[in-house]
Amino acid sequence: MLIRIALPSEALALAALGERLWRATYTGLIPASNLELHLAETFGPRQQAAELADPACRALVIEFDGVLTGYTLLKAHAPDLAHPGFRFVNPLEVARFYVEASLHGRGAAQALMTAALDHATSAGHDGVWLQVWEKNPRAIRFYAKAGFQDVGEATFRVGEQVDRDRLLVHNLMTRSL
Repeated sequence: MLIRIALPSEALALAALGERLWRATYTGLIPASNLELHLAETFGPRQQAAELADPACRALVIEFDGVLTGYTLLKAHAPDLAHPGFRFVNPLEVARFYVEASLHGRGAAQALMTAALDHATSAGHDGVWLQVWEKNPRAIRFYAKAGFQDVGEATFRVGEQVDRDRLLVHNLMTRSL
């Protein structure tokens, strides 16, 4: 298993991976029409190429036997909401974090999160934040084990629906390397 920075030439592969993992995670939990709208707006070679070219973004991928099997998209910005639990000067968002189900429980997600936090630290960010769907207890437990703290709620649009998420933060100033 190799964790590395996604290359600009991998926009098509990253788009396919992102769509496949998002679809696998949310099919049956989100109405199909909203799922398809979200996928069309979020994933595609054009969208991924733009993210890979954006200096505020960094995509890390898991490569296993030459195949992309997980990824995280990191974005240097603060959330679009004011929240008393959010006190970072130079925050980094974990905008997407997905790993193939076949790798669950094998340390791949932990290794990817460690790489993301290491990147954030080396890039001078003082905190990392993310939103996670409140109806995803497995992810919430994973993020808590990775050192994230729940500081409140936020919203996330999926197609025509608006879901309630939890806003989680990780203070890098207290992280030991």
